[in-house]
Amino acid sequence: MSNEIQKQNPTGVVMQTAPATVGFNFFDPVQFETMQRVCKMFASSDLVPDTYKPKTKPIPANASPEVIAAMQAENKAAMDKAVANCMIAVEVSMRIGASPLMVMQNMAVIYGRPSWSSKFLIATVNSCGRFEPLQFRFTDKGNIGKVDYVDYVWSDHTRRKEAVKKTLDGTNIRNLECVAYTTKKGSKDVLESAPVSIQLAIEERWFTKDGSKWRTMPRQMLMYRAASMWTNAYAPELSMGMRTIEEQQDIVDVEFEEIPTTPAATSTNVASTISMEDAKPADPTPATPEPAESQASAAPVEESAPSAPETSTDNPGF
Repeated sequence: MSNEIQKQNPTGVVMQTAPATVGFNFFDPVQFETMQRVCKMFASSDLVPDTYKPKTKPIPANASPEVIAAMQAENKAAMDKAVANCMIAVEVSMRIGASPLMVMQNMAVIYGRPSWSSKFLIATVNSCGRFEPLQFRFTDKGNIGKVDYVDYVWSDHTRRKEAVKKTLDGTNIRNLECVAYTTKKGSKDVLESAPVSIQLAIEERWFTKDGSKWRTMPRQMLMYRAASMWTNAYAPELSMGMRTIEEQQDIVDVEFEEIPTTPAATSTNVASTISMEDAKPADPTPATPEPAESQASAAPVEESAPSAPETSTDNPGF
């Protein structure tokens, strides 16, 4: 009975199992070896998604020893990768107090990033015991009309995506707005998320993206996005900072564009350096005629010197 808590209620005794220890020590050899055995069991199961199962290759019957050794090394690397994925999923499940299989079933890798499914995020909030179940409030704000938004279209001329201003005719589209709200246990203060509307989905390019579910199931997508915003605002520790699958899929990647401010400044500095270097030898140039003029003025003095001996020849002085 040490691991169980008894609670008395009017209908009888309810047994609740105490939560397990949160997390495990990666640097403890005993815990690490135990976790590896647990993760190998998960990796060998057919109930986990393909991300957590090794993608091994069968070895041909007539393969050479070199081929067998190479394929065995590939299969071992695939098993190590699957065990590592299972270990991360089990560690996350221990942190949030959920089942490891539930975490594996609801955590997907989108664009190389782990992401939660929105329904799992809502279930985590509802079952954490800190809040009342999430509720959703819808408001119909009429037809949207024409909405301007910016889209990024590939240009064959520049070989990159460029921003293009577009207009969506939403005269027949209802602008639904959804807000997720709930209260803390034992409190009457209502905690509301930021409002999410169809117009916001259009402006953020969620609605116009190819294969988007916003056109076919708008109310469901509004609830998913409102629940994600509520969790990010009031309980980010439940999502562990990870986005939902819908949020990750709605991200539009824009190529990096370098602003040519630094090259322009460099070229200006180079031009100024060249002009200064040209100015340095230009200083002695105007000074050159001055010694020439002094030499020219000194030359007549030197020429007048020999005229003295001619005068002295006529008058020796004795």
